[in-house]
Amino acid sequence: MTSAQLRSDRGQTLPIYIWLTGILLLAAFAFFAFAQAASARNGAQSAADAAALAAAQDARDELMDKLGDAIGEDDNWLDWIDGILDPEGAGATAAAQLLAAENDSTLQGGVQPTETGGYPGYRVDIQTNYTVGKSFIPGTEDMHAQAHAVAIIQPRCDFDLDADPQKPVELNCDGEIVNIDPGDFDPVDLPDASVLFSVRLAE
Repeated sequence: MTSAQLRSDRGQTLPIYIWLTGILLLAAFAFFAFAQAASARNGAQSAADAAALAAAQDARDELMDKLGDAIGEDDNWLDWIDGILDPEGAGATAAAQLLAAENDSTLQGGVQPTETGGYPGYRVDIQTNYTVGKSFIPGTEDMHAQAHAVAIIQPRCDFDLDADPQKPVELNCDGEIVNIDPGDFDPVDLPDASVLFSVRLAE
């Protein structure tokens, strides 16, 4: 093969090399942009999850306060334990806002009471305060990630449905026994809220 032919072969492969390099760079930029968006989305979802759980936990604390007030005074106090009566969630929005802010996000439209699987819950929608960031895709530097989450309050205790609410009642809370005597009751005798009610993400 002559030197002229070698130079001709190199001349033919150079455009292909440039073309392939351009494709690889484009793919790298696209992957980077996708990773930026995914990171922002994951951050938004974490913020939404935290905010929803905070709202439901605050409502659970309110539920415990109402339960403490009802035992011995209201014959329907077992309805609180059974999840029939829903907390108002007076402080749920403030709790969700705080957790959203701690995750560099903003609560959108407040907290929305909802019901999932027959259990009371709270839906939150958030938007990140930070943006996706600059990329080769125009507009991402002004794009904020959004996400939503729902957390519910689920009763953990079983009891005799024929139990007299004016007499001592035994609760079986996922294997932990809790005895409540309405005739000799002090709210401080109630166990931790997590013993009677679980709070978990529903979506």
